[in-house]
Amino acid sequence: MGGSGHVGVTAKDNRLFVDAVLYRYRAGIAWRDLPERFGDFRVIHLRHSRWSRAGVWQRVFQALSEDADNEYAMIDSTIVRAHQHSAGAKGGRRKPSDVVAQD
Repeated sequence: MGGSGHVGVTAKDNRLFVDAVLYRYRAGIAWRDLPERFGDFRVIHLRHSRWSRAGVWQRVFQALSEDADNEYAMIDSTIVRAHQHSAGAKGGRRKPSDVVAQD
């Protein structure tokens, strides 16, 4: 383990790797479409495969599920009701062509 307050190269590399994997799944893209800032997609994919075979992701998810305090719970829009007028007609000013001229 590293010293307190000191993040080593491995920790930074792990963080970037996990960020790349999360980005890939959130965006729904192929590995080859990962932005260059994450590094070589082939290396990331290979490492992801190795972690999967070794059960690393399973251990990560198990640890996270045991510490679920719901502090950052997400609300899905399918369960949130909108106000009845929220999907109504477009508001704002009328165009001059929409106004009926009166003599």
